[in-house]
Amino acid sequence: MSDRPSPHRIGLVLHPTRDVRSVSEEVVRWARQEGAEVVVAAGDADRVADGVVEVAPDHLVEACSALVSLGGDGTMLGALRASAGTGVPVLGVNLGRVGVLVEVEPAELPGALQRILEGRFSVESRPALRVTGVDLDDGSPSAVAFNDVALSRCPGDGIASAALSIDGQGYGVYRCDAVIVATPMGSTAYSYAAGGPVVSPTLSAMVVAPASPWSGISRPVVLAPEDRLALELLPDSGVLALEVDGRVMAPLEPGMRVEVVEERDAGHVVRLDRALHDRRSRVKLSLLDLPLLPDELRELLPRELGRAED
Repeated sequence: MSDRPSPHRIGLVLHPTRDVRSVSEEVVRWARQEGAEVVVAAGDADRVADGVVEVAPDHLVEACSALVSLGGDGTMLGALRASAGTGVPVLGVNLGRVGVLVEVEPAELPGALQRILEGRFSVESRPALRVTGVDLDDGSPSAVAFNDVALSRCPGDGIASAALSIDGQGYGVYRCDAVIVATPMGSTAYSYAAGGPVVSPTLSAMVVAPASPWSGISRPVVLAPEDRLALELLPDSGVLALEVDGRVMAPLEPGMRVEVVEERDAGHVVRLDRALHDRRSRVKLSLLDLPLLPDELRELLPRELGRAED
């Protein structure tokens, strides 16, 4: 049970290209019945149902008591980054292909909104990674990642060659296609694909995993949240791309040094049924390990279920 006051202004964070109108209509219809307001960033009103309030994009989070992310995992991450450090909780609605991070499916949204209004939900805090040390393309001095930070090889520019230090002490050298630093929540993303461990999102830790290691450190390393991590590109490194939650933020050249620290309780996720969410996430991750396409997976269903989906 949450002890937060019931929210009366709910902000929508939209997938950049996916059609979200029908789902937004559910939110607006519910809001009208309950006397709540729905808020969107200026410029997004033409993509959602009528009756929403437009605010400047930079003021969306401060104008709301809760955010509803309409999209997939990437949209959820964007909502968390926007609300980082504010305490505003985010509810994820799955309109994507996988949706490991999101809480509810579209059909479950009306009931979920009602529970939020009545305060019948919990809020789980999530750590983020704060990246500093280099000039970012957007001019900001730092960036926040809720999934991962990656120093990735650019095709044709050589491999990543980086020295890892922890609290100023040298730890070893990576020579690989990419060095990935992940949060526990992000351990199921790029780090997982590179062979890293799955870490409970309730833990505080950082996972460092090499992708396609050539030499040097070839196994994932799990660090304490208090550790101050730095990666310095060695003279034999190629030019790398600094990726923050999958977004390319800056080029990295030999001699540059990237520092990463954990920020606890940076984001807050609405949780309605943790056990159900965990079961769904495990199933989704296991399906990703199957060498089958979605239509091929349907062939595994009983015939009567397969016909019902047609």
